[in-house]
Amino acid sequence: MSKRDYYDILGLKKGASESEIKKAYRQMAIKYHPDKNPGDKAAEDKFKEAAEAYEVLSDGEKRQRYDQYGHAGMGGGFGGGGGSMNMDDIFSQFGDIFGSAFGGGGFGGFGGGGGSAQRRVKGSNLRIRVKLNLEEIALGCQKKIKVFKLVNADGVNYDKCPTCKGAGQVRRVTNTMLGAMATTSTCPTCGGLGQKINSKPKDTDENGQRRSEEIIEINIPAGVAEGMTLNVAGKGNAGPFGGVPGDLLVQIEEEEHTDLKREGNNLYYDLYINFADAALGTSVEVPLVKGRAQIKIDAGTQSGKILRLKGKGLPEVNSYGQGDLLVNINVWTPQKLNDEEKKMLDKLRTSANFKPNPSGKEKGFFQRVKEMFQ
Repeated sequence: MSKRDYYDILGLKKGASESEIKKAYRQMAIKYHPDKNPGDKAAEDKFKEAAEAYEVLSDGEKRQRYDQYGHAGMGGGFGGGGGSMNMDDIFSQFGDIFGSAFGGGGFGGFGGGGGSAQRRVKGSNLRIRVKLNLEEIALGCQKKIKVFKLVNADGVNYDKCPTCKGAGQVRRVTNTMLGAMATTSTCPTCGGLGQKINSKPKDTDENGQRRSEEIIEINIPAGVAEGMTLNVAGKGNAGPFGGVPGDLLVQIEEEEHTDLKREGNNLYYDLYINFADAALGTSVEVPLVKGRAQIKIDAGTQSGKILRLKGKGLPEVNSYGQGDLLVNINVWTPQKLNDEEKKMLDKLRTSANFKPNPSGKEKGFFQRVKEMFQ
């Protein structure tokens, strides 16, 4: 999967319209098409990179994930991820663009030539949910998931469609007052597939497919959030008749942490200290996502004070930054006192140092949090 920005690849700005995306990709496809650049590896790479960008930006759901989460939202990437694209897949998925760009003549030896317009069906997507704890979210992780998916069974035999002779299209010639006019359309018998099933195993469906179990390893990037959907390309149901496989869509569920609360990439912790520690000062430990940290409580600390541990929160999903851990100090008021404790406090009740004397700097919790980030 390319790490370059998809909009930059196509020379577009974020927010480009569907027609602008299609036009930009068409121009790139013509410029870097392998037939125009034989033996040019750099041109082939740019051709594939442009196809990858178009495959994401032309799909509303994928584009929304990319705009929100960047490449991390694409998961396994385009065409199975990690550079596994091949020319057949590109040409089959974008034949409408290529056909218009090259006069409908296909690409010679690259999967669409000879005037053939066979349609390759894409398999349906699978959706699963994955639960992650806070440590897995903070560090990223790998998950092995068992899925049941449709696969193309062995032993399926195909014949050419008798109507279109394997072309996927039918051509009709009509005599008009202006002369003979030829039109082409998708074959009504095979739906553009160019073939039909001759024989198949008994335990398969009408498309020669059966349900099979597969263990899929998923790479979860650090910083994902509740409700985010990752895309693992090519791991969905197989495409019928040897078509393009669908994708596996992985929705993230976040397990609640016992101590830490999440707000975006920041973490919050409520620390309770007794009155004596607040008055005299102390050192205490607070939990982190992994491990603990020692912090100092200054003498005279007021309830509601917030201590900020920079960089101890969660990472941005695109690795552009790190959140903080915000520790909210709560001074605990005892609810039960023995007689000796009551006498001690009663003596202190009238002490000048025990009279509230706010300086005006004490503010509400959310106001203090807001000001910390201004």
